[in-house]
Amino acid sequence: MKNIFTMVLAGGRGERLHPLTEHRAKPAVPFGGKYRIIDFTLSNCLNSGLRRVAVLIQYKSHSLDRHIRTGWDVLNVELGEYIASMPPQQRISEEWYRGTADAVYQNLFLLDDDQSEYVLILAGDHIYKMDYMEMLHWLVANNADVVVGAIDIPIEEAHRFGVIAVDESFRVTRFDEKPKTPPSIPNEPTKAFASMGIYLFRTKSLREELAADAQEGTAHDFGKNIIPRMIANRRVFAFKFQDANRKAVKYWRDIGTLDAYWEANLDLVAVDPEFNLYDQQWPIRTYQGQFPPAKFVFAQDYQGGRMGVALDSIVCGGCIISGGRVQNSVLSPNVRVLDHADVRDSVIMENVVIGEHCRIRRAIIDKDVTLPSKTEIGYDRQADAERFHVTDSGLVVISKGMKLHAAFDTSG
Repeated sequence: MKNIFTMVLAGGRGERLHPLTEHRAKPAVPFGGKYRIIDFTLSNCLNSGLRRVAVLIQYKSHSLDRHIRTGWDVLNVELGEYIASMPPQQRISEEWYRGTADAVYQNLFLLDDDQSEYVLILAGDHIYKMDYMEMLHWLVANNADVVVGAIDIPIEEAHRFGVIAVDESFRVTRFDEKPKTPPSIPNEPTKAFASMGIYLFRTKSLREELAADAQEGTAHDFGKNIIPRMIANRRVFAFKFQDANRKAVKYWRDIGTLDAYWEANLDLVAVDPEFNLYDQQWPIRTYQGQFPPAKFVFAQDYQGGRMGVALDSIVCGGCIISGGRVQNSVLSPNVRVLDHADVRDSVIMENVVIGEHCRIRRAIIDKDVTLPSKTEIGYDRQADAERFHVTDSGLVVISKGMKLHAAFDTSG
């Protein structure tokens, strides 16, 4: 669409996903084997017909910038189409981005020559499918200054989100961050509207509101400052999330914690997963590495105990399951699982080697890690906590490139 300019906010620290964000921004964290988290937002853009997209990056942005350049250079700049990463340039002041609204304010120069009538603001760290053009139709139909993406959730869960109160026409009357007593949706007392971090503005209104906010000592945040301020003197409407995933239950995930990240990955290996990666009408795009096909070798009988097999799992290109067993797990490209190794309920990232006789359960292993033979993870919480990051639920996370020593061999 020629009249919409899109900005994707991808500069957050992602501290709750540490150590996965120790070396990369949250939107660059691998997900689902072959993807990065940001691929889902960018795929929504392309599938919605949006062709001018600026990704606003900041912290630890090298891998994210590289991924956008190598995997998303798919449009024709000569036709005015592009997906490009934009680092902070301090064009307005010497400050780095002080909030979501300030990030957009510091990049308003991108609109100077664009002349788009609307600006779409997206978060780059959520997993969902959505046709953004439906938001535009809703904005025009209601003559709104801004439309806020909203998903209906059980009201008992709403205290964890930014909550939108609306009247019966879906005009926004309040916007509260993590309220103790969330308001319900009209005629739906068991549900509340949670903000999805998606905003479609009329460009003129956005410019005026950001300029006013920049002069004040606020948090410079859309949810905390811009939207609440606009409710008093502008037409602000909520847009009820229409899921392009086409499942019985709407799917939108903010995978902001390690446990949520692990659960969302393992959702994908189900026979009928909640999130459908195989819908050819709504393709999820990414950078495709030049890896050979996955391979499973050594088909000895079960009595011999040596069988290269993966069950109920996602296995990407370049993987070799060599006499080991993988079950209910996600394997990124170029993973090796060697003789008699057993991997269960785990997310294994690129270039990981799992040595002979290893036992791995409920773990996330980041890139470029080699597990020596007989390593055990997920079976002794105290031992795991002495070496690795362990969540409250007992999930074990091994950092990218971590060097591990061989297990002590007492076989004599």
